[in-house]
Amino acid sequence: MEDQKAVIVGISGCSSSGKTTLARLLRDIFPNTFILHEDDFYKPEDQLPIKHGLVDWDCPEAISVPDMEAALSHIRSTGTFPVSILSSPTLSHRRDHGSLLIRDDIPSPYPPSLLKHNHTNTHNCNSDLPPSTPQPTVDSKEDQNSVGAVPISPSHLTTLQSRVLSWLSPDQPGKGHLIFPPPSSSSSTSDPTPVTSPPLRLCLLDGFLLYHPPHFTPIMSTLDIKLFLLVSRAKATQRRENRDGYVTLEGFWTDPPGYVDKIVWPNYAESHAWMFKDGDAEKGELDEEVLAREGILAQLGKGMDVDFGETLEWAVETIMEELERIVLGGEKE
Repeated sequence: MEDQKAVIVGISGCSSSGKTTLARLLRDIFPNTFILHEDDFYKPEDQLPIKHGLVDWDCPEAISVPDMEAALSHIRSTGTFPVSILSSPTLSHRRDHGSLLIRDDIPSPYPPSLLKHNHTNTHNCNSDLPPSTPQPTVDSKEDQNSVGAVPISPSHLTTLQSRVLSWLSPDQPGKGHLIFPPPSSSSSTSDPTPVTSPPLRLCLLDGFLLYHPPHFTPIMSTLDIKLFLLVSRAKATQRRENRDGYVTLEGFWTDPPGYVDKIVWPNYAESHAWMFKDGDAEKGELDEEVLAREGILAQLGKGMDVDFGETLEWAVETIMEELERIVLGGEKE
C-alpha cells in the first residue's frame, strides 16, 4: 500500500442488478469517494459485434480493456482520474467523476476536515492539484443515464452515513480515522498504527462485466475489493425493460425487442458460468470455493433478489472491514 493512493472497489453483476444505484449511494456514504463506470469504456458502436442481427453491447469485445486498465492503474498510483489520453480517441471522455460535489447550499454529513470546498462548482477529485495541472476530461455517458428511484428511505441512508461517521471517529470503535484521517492528523502515542498520508481515495468501479478471466484478468488484478450482486433473470429483465434507454457516444440507445432474452442474459450467463455451481447462472447458486479463491465477495445464502437496503448495509460493512484489512493489515475473519 506504500505507493498506492486509491483503493479500487469493483461492483459487478448482471445488467440491472443494482450496481450503479449501489455505487452512487456508497459515494454519498464514504468520504473521498468517486465512481468510474465501465460503460464509459465502450468502443464506438460501429466496432461492436453483431449477434442475432443485433448490436451486442453486452459482450467482452464491446469494452476497451486496455484503456480501462490504464485508467485504473493511474487511479491506483495517483488517486486522481487520468487526463484523457486514450489509445482510442473516440472513447467517451469523462468530466464528471462521480465524486462528491461540495456545495454550500447542501449540508454534508462529513466534517470540513475531510472535504474541501471547490467554489468553481466542479468535483473535488483533483482538488489537491494546482490550477495549472491538467485535469481529467473524461466525459461520462453513464452519468447521464437514470437508474430510477432510490430504493431506500432517506432515514436509512442517514443511518448508514452515521455508521460510517462513527467508524471514522478516533474516539469510537473502528479504525476508519487511520484510513481517512484529516489532513493534519498524525498517529497518537496510544495507537501505534501508522496513519496514511495523504488520505486514500476510494474508487468505485461500476461494471456489468468485471470478473471474466482471461479477457478481464488485467482488470481483476487491479481491484482491491470485489463485490458481486446477484439478480434473477425475471427481475433483471423487468428492470431493464423499464428503462428508457442509454446515452451513448453516437446519441441514444433503446433496447430493441428481445434484446434482453437474446443478448443480455445469455451473455451474462456465459461470462459468469465459472462462478456458479454446475455453471448454472440461472439457478444462481454461487460456488463459494471459486469466489474465495478469486477474492470475490457476495451475499451468500441470501437468494438472488435480496432487499436493496440489506444489500447496501452489507456493502458498507464489507467495505469497512476490507479497508481495515487491506490498508492497516488486519486479518480477514
